[in-house]
Amino acid sequence: MAHGLRPEGLGFVEAAPVRLVFAREVSASPERVFHALADDVPGWAVWFPAVTAARPVDGGAGREIRLRGGTRFRETVLAAKEPEVYAYRVDVTNAPGARALVEEWRLAPAEAGTRVQWTFAADGTAAFRAMLRLARAGMGRTFRDAVTRLDRRLTTPS
Repeated sequence: MAHGLRPEGLGFVEAAPVRLVFAREVSASPERVFHALADDVPGWAVWFPAVTAARPVDGGAGREIRLRGGTRFRETVLAAKEPEVYAYRVDVTNAPGARALVEEWRLAPAEAGTRVQWTFAADGTAAFRAMLRLARAGMGRTFRDAVTRLDRRLTTPS
C-alpha cells in the first residue's frame, strides 16, 4: 500500500538518520552525466539495473520510478543545477517503514572525467533503518554497476 512521506528538503541529505554515500569516477564529462540523470529519466531503466521503469511527471518537476521487486516511488525534483547536482525526494512509496527519503547526485570534474557521488538519505521505522544499514554493501555494488553501465552508455560511439 502506498503512503506519503515527510516532505524533506536538501538539508536532509546531511541530517538524515541514515546516510549511505557512494562515489566513483567515470570517464564521461559532468555535463553528459548530468544530462543522463536529469534529462533522460526513461534512460535510467537502461543503465540502472534496479530500475525497471522511469518517467518524468509534472512537466519534469517530478518522476515516477519502479524498481525490481515492485517498489514504487513518486518523487519531486529538489535540485537540477547543471552540471553539479541532481536531487529528488520521495513523496509517495509502497516501501514499508519509510518516513522520509532524499537522494542526491553530486558531480565534480575529475582527472579522468567525472566524480559521481550518490547520497541516499533516509528516515523510517527502526526496522527500516536497520534494513538500510544492512543493505549498504549491496546498494554500493548496485551503484558501482549502474555508474559503470552509464559511463559505457555515454562514452561508447553509437
